[in-house]
Amino acid sequence: MKVVPIVEGHGEVGAVPVLLRRLASAMHGQVTVARPIRQSRGALVKENGLRLAVQIAAKQTAVGDGILILLDADRDCPAQLGPKLLAWAHAERSDRKLSVMLAKTEFEAWFACAAESLVVKGKLPAGTTPPVDPEAIRDAKGWIASRRGTYSETIDQPAFASLFDLAAARACPSFDKLWRDFGAMLAN
Repeated sequence: MKVVPIVEGHGEVGAVPVLLRRLASAMHGQVTVARPIRQSRGALVKENGLRLAVQIAAKQTAVGDGILILLDADRDCPAQLGPKLLAWAHAERSDRKLSVMLAKTEFEAWFACAAESLVVKGKLPAGTTPPVDPEAIRDAKGWIASRRGTYSETIDQPAFASLFDLAAARACPSFDKLWRDFGAMLAN
């Protein structure tokens, strides 16, 4: 199966394919992940913008392939925004496997959740422990930068995505939803 991700950030362009291939491997699935389509969050949370991105992704796929939309929830409630985005995507291309994933509040919260694994891999300093509620952090990028001195979305996000402990990150409900939704996409 082929999956075309739709993302908002420059860091996700490099990180999401790495993450999806790791998830597929952990689930013993086969997947080809295309280069993500990147659009601004502002465009993707509007019906016309999301539908246009889905049209572009559909041109790279066949019936039965997947389109995975992954955004930071930021200050939006994932339980409200996610279904709205999914409805727009289905209205555009119901012949594709579609999933909308909203990282609460940022993609980097998943790294914070699995911080101990990134310590072991040398990406975070010794003694760094996960915050009590990683998804409640409004600036997970800043949380990481404050511990290591720097954080670059385009450099560090793909590197972290290749190393963080997927099982540990499932303690974040939004990552667990990605795990479940992507697993369902692969299974169908």
